Amino acid sequence: MAAASAKLTSRRLRAHAIVLAVCLWGAVTVDYATPGIFDRAGNIKFQDFLQFPVSARLIAHGRADQLYDDEVLAREIRATVGRDTRVYLQYFYGPQLALPFIPFAALPFLTQAGIWVALSLLMYSVCVYLLWKRCPALRPYRALVAVCALAYPPLFHFFVRGQLSAVVLICFTAAYLAFSTERNFLGGVALGILAFKPQFLVAIPLILLLAQAWKAFAGLLISATTQLALTWFYFGPSVMQAYFTMLLRSATHPASTELVFSPMQMHSLHSFWELLIPWHPGVWALYLLSSFAVIGIAAAIWKSSAHLALRFSALLLAAVLVNPHIYIYDLLALAPALLLLVDWSLNNSHHLARPALDVLLYLAFLLPLFGPLARWTHLQLSVIVFAALLWTLRRMQISEVTMIN
Repeated sequence: MAAASAKLTSRRLRAHAIVLAVCLWGAVTVDYATPGIFDRAGNIKFQDFLQFPVSARLIAHGRADQLYDDEVLAREIRATVGRDTRVYLQYFYGPQLALPFIPFAALPFLTQAGIWVALSLLMYSVCVYLLWKRCPALRPYRALVAVCALAYPPLFHFFVRGQLSAVVLICFTAAYLAFSTERNFLGGVALGILAFKPQFLVAIPLILLLAQAWKAFAGLLISATTQLALTWFYFGPSVMQAYFTMLLRSATHPASTELVFSPMQMHSLHSFWELLIPWHPGVWALYLLSSFAVIGIAAAIWKSSAHLALRFSALLLAAVLVNPHIYIYDLLALAPALLLLVDWSLNNSHHLARPALDVLLYLAFLLPLFGPLARWTHLQLSVIVFAALLWTLRRMQISEVTMIN
């Protein structure tokens, strides 16, 4: 491990990041250079974004009760595209997520998508900048951080899909900034906003509860409850009941969203076991057992007196691993953990765990790009690396606390 870590020089990392960025963004430039709504492969540009202008249009026309009707969504997508398409999408978000898109509902789809991805890239850049500013050891590596941020595979996937991942990143970044100034209640409030993607809140409340982080837990509970209450008040019980029914179906059948290809596109403990074991009850049993272990480890780290970089990174890793429905674009949420842990590594160059940490961080950055290989290997390597990284943080936290005592 030490030999592999020694090869990860800043010069080599910069070269890797530049090659990766050129390949990824060169591919999307060529693919999206065609005029019109379809790319060179015949796919709809920014395909996942379709559901938001369609849902906004339904709400604006007083048809919010049809948000979770798959046939209506399919018909509206065909109307947006202008012809029949093989695209199959379902609206898996709370109805409140469509409200910000209503003012743009009259614009052409590609114009709306372009505005959204431009704003999202700005949000991503601001988050990376704010985190970098709070990483003293990373200050001399401004150019390297910038090129790595550009080459980060989840950024590419979130862009081409037109997803909401930048909003998730904002929540986690705001939470870290609040925790770093000991505003734990506000940190919890920022995390509670993630109720719009409730799968991210499967692990976090339990971690805070087990760690007896009462202020953060209260902030999260109040924030999430307020968001749901306001949404219920605005849209009414029938729309919310349809949303909760869809949410329950999605939670019990995570692979239903993209049919047979879902497991190899996801990077969670559930998809990991689903790829390995062709037995549904066994998948859920192993998912629950491994999730309890991950939550327990993260709670122990959070409750400790370890550096916030380790504690918050553990929280993020647990949120990703336990999340039953996480695609590569939502791994954008791991950007704070990667930055914070690289900074910690630079500040603790003589720590025994540093070689392993450096190698795992490099793999955590890169391996999600190769997730589709799991279709043939039945092994999602990114999940193994995330779990190994969490376990390494636990070892580091124990050694850090031991040294303090």
